Amino acid sequence: MAQHLNSNVRRMANPYETLGVAPDASPDDIRKAYRKAAKETHPDLNPGNPAAEKRFKEIASAYDIVGDADKRKRYDAGEIDETGAERQPERHFYREYAEADPNMRYRRRGEQTAGQGNGTGDVDYDIFADLFRGRGEHGNFRVPPQDVRYTLEIDFLDAVNGTHKVVVMPDGKALDITIPAGINNGQVLRLKGQGVPGSDGRPGDAYVEISVRPHARFKREGDDIVSTLPVSLGESLNGTSVRIDTVDGPVDVKVPKGAQEGTKLRLRGKGVSRKGGGRGDQLVDIHIVPPEGADEALAQFMAEWEKTHPQNPRGKGAD
Repeated sequence: MAQHLNSNVRRMANPYETLGVAPDASPDDIRKAYRKAAKETHPDLNPGNPAAEKRFKEIASAYDIVGDADKRKRYDAGEIDETGAERQPERHFYREYAEADPNMRYRRRGEQTAGQGNGTGDVDYDIFADLFRGRGEHGNFRVPPQDVRYTLEIDFLDAVNGTHKVVVMPDGKALDITIPAGINNGQVLRLKGQGVPGSDGRPGDAYVEISVRPHARFKREGDDIVSTLPVSLGESLNGTSVRIDTVDGPVDVKVPKGAQEGTKLRLRGKGVSRKGGGRGDQLVDIHIVPPEGADEALAQFMAEWEKTHPQNPRGKGAD
């Protein structure tokens, strides 16, 4: 009896060994090892290869443990086993039961002892349930559906205006992902049913974290777009009309006469789409650029002009 149990009850392999990583591997290294191994062994890419399918299930099960920060912490602490099941306190096992009173062996917990009941000698289900926890019929491991996580880098304007991206998954499957207008950097899209299937055929989900590339001329502040408009000293003094870029394309704006450094122009509805409808604005900061190639004549003119119009920019705001 003891030999029969020892030959049929096998623990799953250490998940780190299954993925080919060290126990102190970083989450990135674990994720890369999983993707590489899953791609090589995925059943869709290895039709009719039971060894590859078995290996794929082992990889998926291992990643379910150490690819999840909480489960990995609990596994490393010995709180759960390789199947994700809670580790039970060590039980007295076969030898002790074999040497016990025959009338006391293998009864259900709470069942009456021989002489108090029918003494049928049923197996202690608490003991043997632990042995086969996490296994299906015939001792096969049940592999749960696996969620997968990716990072997708997109352009700033694609995040503002929305777009479609075709992404090739590690198993070779191509997904057409809709990027909604106004998506934020770091926001996560859930693609239901696009993860790795479990042993019952049900797939997990794919989670795609969006990383937005910076833009050379635009910044985002909430639902508003911020940009800078350089103007000359003459344009700021006399006012002008200039063409500027927006997230929707170029538009003409008027710089008011006497505009100062830091003056803000508001272009309504030229910002980011809001969840409840409508859009934010574009805020345009005026930046006055000193004249290039200033000569002695301009310097003399300014000196004469300041005699009747004293300037003290460092005194503004002083106590």
